[in-house]
Amino acid sequence: MIAKNEQESSSIPVVDFSEWQDDAPAEVRGKIASDLIKACREVGFVYIINHGVGKALLDEAFAMSKKLFDLSHEQKMLAPHPPNPEWHRGYSSPGLEKVSQVYGMDADPQTVGEQLREVKDCKESYEVGSEGNKEQPPIWLPEDVLPGFRDFETSFYWKCNEVARKLLAAMAIGLGLNDANFILKYHSGHNNQLRLLHYPPVPAIELESNKSARMPAHTDWGSITMLFQDKCGGLQVEDPHKRGRFIDATPMQGALIMNVGDLLMRWSNDQLKSTMHRVTLPPLSDRFEGEQRLTRARYSIPYFVSPDENSVVECLPACTSAAEPVKYEATNWGEYRRMRAALQYRRSDEAAPSAITI
Repeated sequence: MIAKNEQESSSIPVVDFSEWQDDAPAEVRGKIASDLIKACREVGFVYIINHGVGKALLDEAFAMSKKLFDLSHEQKMLAPHPPNPEWHRGYSSPGLEKVSQVYGMDADPQTVGEQLREVKDCKESYEVGSEGNKEQPPIWLPEDVLPGFRDFETSFYWKCNEVARKLLAAMAIGLGLNDANFILKYHSGHNNQLRLLHYPPVPAIELESNKSARMPAHTDWGSITMLFQDKCGGLQVEDPHKRGRFIDATPMQGALIMNVGDLLMRWSNDQLKSTMHRVTLPPLSDRFEGEQRLTRARYSIPYFVSPDENSVVECLPACTSAAEPVKYEATNWGEYRRMRAALQYRRSDEAAPSAITI
């Protein structure tokens, strides 16, 4: 059921998954699925409560993330992100990645990439993937640098996948598909991405003057994204009723935020919204520290859910009719991913550093 949002300033719906069980009555699952689809049609973002990832595990995940980013730069660079955008794993230092809504097909990547990087993204990240992904295998730190990191992140990755499968099954039911596994069959879990994000303190004037950014407005590429965030705030979602206006996605204790990605929007023939969102200054009154007005450090953990590499994404039969003709040509996910990634990282002909642990 849709729960009352304790954050009155937000118009992002809340859906409670506490009653979602494999053996739950069809009407119970149907009601939850209907509420989820309604939120995805109207906003494209939704708070999910009672999702199955407990507080203790989330606390451990954020603690491990902080340990990672507290390492020295030299230690983190023992697992560097490869120099080309096709292999999206390992550690990215501040400024390496540039998130945007400019597609690789829109213009010359070199020229546009340099223009985009005139405003640096002030964040660092670490990308975790499945050991079974042959196109993008994980890149790990040496075990003695951060003991237990590989084991924990691998376990957390697959726990998040359990939640993702519940959400995808609910969306299939909510869209009126005869088979709840219709969408799941494209998602083995091996092509998902667990991202650890840290936004270091930065003078507020850098963000206010647009000299730097945390994460500019963009849509996500895949099927759905699940986001766990700390108490700092700063995530904003484009208002579905007024383009260019953004509303705060205020942190809600115990909840994850789910949003629709580009592929699910294509699958659903635009019935579901892949909504623009960004990370900017937090809305809280105590967001600055010291005379320099430094922002508070922010940590978040998004989990990007994507279909298997060569999946063909085409309009679901339940999402088209004579009045709603198909809007998108069939798309190969691997090709779409590479196109969207083309401007995100600088290209290089250099080989990936030999210190990578796979």
